[in-house]
Amino acid sequence: MGQKIQNFQLMAKPSGSVCNIDCTYCFYLEKERLYPQRKSRWKMDSVTLENYIRKNIASQNHHVVDFHWQGGEPTMLGIDFFREAIRLQEQYRGTKVINNYFQTNGTRIDDDWALFLKQHNFLVGISIDGDRISNDSYRLSRAGESTFDALMRGLEALKRHKVEFNTLTVVNQENVKRPLDVYHFLKRIGSRYMQFIPLVERKAAEPDANGLTLIQPDFSGQCSVTEWSVAAKAWGRFMNTLFDHWVIHDMGEVFIMNFEQTLTRMCGQRSACVINETCGANLIVEANGDVYSCDHFVYPENKLGNVNEGELQEMVNSVQNQAFGQRKLADISKDCLNCAVRPLCNGGCPKHRFNLSSDGRPNKHYLCEGFATHLHHVIPRMQTLLTLLRNNKTPAAIRKQMKNQYYR
Repeated sequence: MGQKIQNFQLMAKPSGSVCNIDCTYCFYLEKERLYPQRKSRWKMDSVTLENYIRKNIASQNHHVVDFHWQGGEPTMLGIDFFREAIRLQEQYRGTKVINNYFQTNGTRIDDDWALFLKQHNFLVGISIDGDRISNDSYRLSRAGESTFDALMRGLEALKRHKVEFNTLTVVNQENVKRPLDVYHFLKRIGSRYMQFIPLVERKAAEPDANGLTLIQPDFSGQCSVTEWSVAAKAWGRFMNTLFDHWVIHDMGEVFIMNFEQTLTRMCGQRSACVINETCGANLIVEANGDVYSCDHFVYPENKLGNVNEGELQEMVNSVQNQAFGQRKLADISKDCLNCAVRPLCNGGCPKHRFNLSSDGRPNKHYLCEGFATHLHHVIPRMQTLLTLLRNNKTPAAIRKQMKNQYYR
């Protein structure tokens, strides 16, 4: 049993898996099969919304409480749903400060949405995989049509009303080939805070008892990595290309979450769950109030309870969730144990640990080779970067020295 979890995040999916577009690679759309009754009752109801907000605020030890709204597509709920959420936050916050984060595909954002998001200081995350070619490779409408123009209109509405936004890009089999094209496009549309998520999914030859085909890492039946997943070596090259350009051109002006997470680990601090030694502090609440240990593990065996019935601190520190979080450390690959870069990746997300380790166990991260390639490349450069930052060098001076030292 690990130490008691004092601080945790509870991300909400108030629209469940309901979405207005049909991304080829979306691991969450098929989760509607776990809740067949919700086809007609898919919205988070008022009782569940109030319990989520009240208990999330009361359970957090920090003075600042974050609310993360995802989906599916949260704009499907309508603005009035979030007006009520704001009202409830004000009712229960006491002296605490509330932050709201809103992840959207952007296609339904208009001036009304943008005004609301600006008025209440939402930080908006835009899911976008790059330019039209990249975004339309896998992010099409349910009718199989492009979503790119609708997304651009939504983004323009956000910028028109000065709504703070960042971008989340899924790196897949297509856009991994064009790292700088993707990066320069994101800069052109105004993104100054970027996040890149490697896409890895396996698909079972036959659905399981719940009708799910996108599978957990411990699945032992016949399956294959999906054709849209990114290859390990390609992922490493993608990240190195980004870093080498960013560190001499944009460091200090553009922020890339992946690099920030690695730098945080290098400073000896806890970082994102995917690269920490353990996990279990990033829970999700479904539209009906069900709470799970992780949004990548929304399977019956990972359900911790329901926000309408139990207390969140009890769920997050339950034997079940503690075991879930510690399993990441206990089941790390033998090959990770003596790896020089282990402290910076800790074997990666358990969802992607299914390759064979040298001892024959299927617990090695699928992207291990890519992470190793990237980390071995950036560690000396990041050590120099940290030294310069600690010496209070300006971003411009750091960029110049990095260029002279590493890229002449």
